[in-house]
Amino acid sequence: MEPSLVQYYNRRAAEYEQIWHRPDPARQAEQSALAAALKDRLRRRRVLEVACGTGYWTACAAEVAERICAVDASPQMLELARVKQLPPECVQFYQGDAYALESIPGDFNAGLANFWFSHIPKARLQDFLRGFHRRIGPGAAVFMADNVFVAGVGGELIARPGVADTFKLRQLADGSTHEVLKNYYQPGQLRDILAPHSNDLQIESKSCFWWVSYVVL
Repeated sequence: MEPSLVQYYNRRAAEYEQIWHRPDPARQAEQSALAAALKDRLRRRRVLEVACGTGYWTACAAEVAERICAVDASPQMLELARVKQLPPECVQFYQGDAYALESIPGDFNAGLANFWFSHIPKARLQDFLRGFHRRIGPGAAVFMADNVFVAGVGGELIARPGVADTFKLRQLADGSTHEVLKNYYQPGQLRDILAPHSNDLQIESKSCFWWVSYVVL
């Protein structure tokens, strides 16, 4: 992960989970639907989770998965994830790089990457997917989710001529301002990116979130 993104999430860690408790009934309903789809895909699976953050979605997956190895590059986010005290026989946390998953121990038949896809530079998408799929193996089930662009939510969107990636300008509770890489995708774009790598590709796109599930070729 890019050092600037790690530094941003180190500083954001303490306030990060506020985003899952916004008092918006439509948003909360979508989060519940997302959680149900995640559990359906990962039930009784051995899961490699990329960019686990504070462990919010790890805890959700741990309700149904056989085992989860959860990886994040931010030590501050991982510290909060470990405070959740999820069952150690089911969940292990590791500090690691989403682009270097070969160093993460374990035998997996599923992959989880929630709210990470939008932070991947478009030039590195295929590198990430190849490494992720290679680590979990052919036939593994995958679940990923991320944000749909909603004007006025999550900071000002910045797009620059000639630059493939977009960014969000965000201010944290400590007053610091950060320009964070954040790419948004339509269902057709997701299909174009993921179909060459997958069987049984299912794409759900709502007003706040999208999620996908598939089987690795």
